[in-house]
Amino acid sequence: MALVSEFLGQLSLNVGSSEPKFPTVVPAVDFDPDRDAARIETAIKTKGVDEQTIIDVLTKRTYHQRREIAFAYEKRTKKDMISALKGALSGSLETVILGLMKSTAQFDASEIRGSIKGLGTDEETLIEILCSRSNDELVEIKQVYKELFKKDLGKDVAGDTSGNFAKLLLALVEFRNDTSSSFGCPQALYDAGVKIKGTDVNTWISIMSERSVPHLQKVFDRYKKYSPYGMEESIVKEVNGDLQKSFLVLVQCFENKQLYFAKKLNEAMKGKGAKEKVLTRIIVSRCEVDLKKIAFEYKREFGQSLQQTITEHTKGDYQKALLSLCGPE
Repeated sequence: MALVSEFLGQLSLNVGSSEPKFPTVVPAVDFDPDRDAARIETAIKTKGVDEQTIIDVLTKRTYHQRREIAFAYEKRTKKDMISALKGALSGSLETVILGLMKSTAQFDASEIRGSIKGLGTDEETLIEILCSRSNDELVEIKQVYKELFKKDLGKDVAGDTSGNFAKLLLALVEFRNDTSSSFGCPQALYDAGVKIKGTDVNTWISIMSERSVPHLQKVFDRYKKYSPYGMEESIVKEVNGDLQKSFLVLVQCFENKQLYFAKKLNEAMKGKGAKEKVLTRIIVSRCEVDLKKIAFEYKREFGQSLQQTITEHTKGDYQKALLSLCGPE
């Protein structure tokens, strides 16, 4: 199983660099950073803080526009806007707003850092981020991580995990490009896995690490004709623990990434209340990427809109911020 991590690392490359985007947060029309900075300044100075205005402005601007607002704010007040927001806000709303003041890559890098810093490791966060991001996204996250924390992402991740799980995550971070075009078929994938005792990982690598997304999607689909188990069932039989969880996330994202996130959001809002950390992480990190399609998949899968579920499981300014980021139903 030692090579499973290598296989998965290469598999993640095939997500591709030209993924279509379905953002809910798009550039504001008639954007005026000076006007927005004045609105933020007044909102912060207001007795009791005008959270609604802060939400209205910052959740309806892209990261680049928020940066321009921050520059205009500093020029206007001689103060750092992020520090001012931190002082004015608290709780879940503060987490969302401060998250929005980071680029998507900066936010992901910070979440990874938070998951491995200190005692214990938040494996769920590591798996979600490293197994769902495209090659281009991982390149940027690695670069930003170095800039923000003066540390190497691969070394930090490997140093905080162990075994094949560590090898997998390191493979995802230290990806390699393979442009070979040798043919691979679903029967060979089955013959090298479920059909035999153990797993012939070398064959899995040769079949699956060198293919495009459309090719592998066809392989996964045709795999069912040869195996009594689907791809995900086969993974459950072949590997276990965090390695299994990671492999499953990779394949789910490979087949329909937005459905994977929709299911994660639904899971985070089951029962009373909500797992705010997961909810915030997905909404903030995907609002300028593919949240519109995640919301579409959510409605199709669960028969209720994402916005309605958020309304039922959150409250106050936190709820308002999340709903604003999701956009209209």
